[in-house]
Amino acid sequence: MRLTLTLSLFALLPQLAVAGDITRIWLTHKTNDPGRIVVNWMTDEPGNSIVRFGLTKEYEQEVRDDENTTLHHVEIPVKHRDAVYHYSVRTGDHRSADATFKTYPTDALRVAVVADWQGKPDLSAIVKDDVHLLLTAGDNIARLWDKCGQGNKDCVKPYSELIDAYPQLFRSTPFMPALGNHDREIRPRGDRPPDDPVYDVEATAFRRFFELPGDEWKWHFEVPEFDLRFVALDFNHISDFGTTWQTCHAFDEKSEQFKWYKKLMVQPPGFVVTLYNERNASVRNQAQKQWHDLFRKGTCCITGFGYFAERADVDGFPYYNTALSGKGTRYPDPHSRFLAGEDSYILLTLKRGGPMTVEIKSLKDAVLDRREFERPAGPK
Repeated sequence: MRLTLTLSLFALLPQLAVAGDITRIWLTHKTNDPGRIVVNWMTDEPGNSIVRFGLTKEYEQEVRDDENTTLHHVEIPVKHRDAVYHYSVRTGDHRSADATFKTYPTDALRVAVVADWQGKPDLSAIVKDDVHLLLTAGDNIARLWDKCGQGNKDCVKPYSELIDAYPQLFRSTPFMPALGNHDREIRPRGDRPPDDPVYDVEATAFRRFFELPGDEWKWHFEVPEFDLRFVALDFNHISDFGTTWQTCHAFDEKSEQFKWYKKLMVQPPGFVVTLYNERNASVRNQAQKQWHDLFRKGTCCITGFGYFAERADVDGFPYYNTALSGKGTRYPDPHSRFLAGEDSYILLTLKRGGPMTVEIKSLKDAVLDRREFERPAGPK
């Protein structure tokens, strides 16, 4: 009997060895439907992609993709609000431990916006806020070329290292980043424009790693229950446009990006938050200040351009700047109303049918600035 038991235990060892060995997992959205979520993970060897999920560890549902790949993206339906889903991913004989995420609420929604994520700061304050969604205003990594080699456009190693730094956060909270110039830097910038492009304008690695709506270099995401829309634009280093330092897509009034945003703002919902990674004062003056006119149809703009925390008000419209590394050189907006050299993020809190509160918070969990925005009574 003792021998049989020992053999049984050894027979289990291969299975135990692979249980929980998939650890690099992150959640995103690739459509405007908050009732669907994408589970993403990486494996060393190519294989299929299976997600088992449900309201308990019994995992009542399963979605699978039999394509062989090392970078896995599987979208699953999420039918219940105010719930906690359990899930586990599997590729071949390898799988993850049980993980959970909470679905979108019916009463109060919390969203955090961060930027300038080149370092690995302590995000305990954001974890404490228990947010339903994590967004960025660009610069999610330091650069591509020093980890991937110069000119390599599709290497995702810096992004995988970001996920590895906060494993619990990314496997439990949907993450939707906007682009910055650092996210596509494939060669050293230098002190003058070189012969070859420094930045991959198409953001190949970023778009390969993240599953986001639409073109991915620009996207929008809706939370209809809260009459809320997020829009990510591709603005960064716009003064370098047309040189080998060019980082972003075109933004003039004839550009695809301008026409797309203008169409989105024809009949905006109650709240619109626009994200990008360029100096607010520069962006709002583009296209003969038509960008500013379009922004004002929404609620606020948030950038991660500078290493400081700021709120500026222009014609009654708020422009925010935030940075996880917020103690750098300040470039104050001419209309600045709040300015601080603090490591910061922005917390958005919405009550269903009620107002939206926007707080600039320090990573020490202190509220630095707070404004409340009432839901518009009608079209803007």
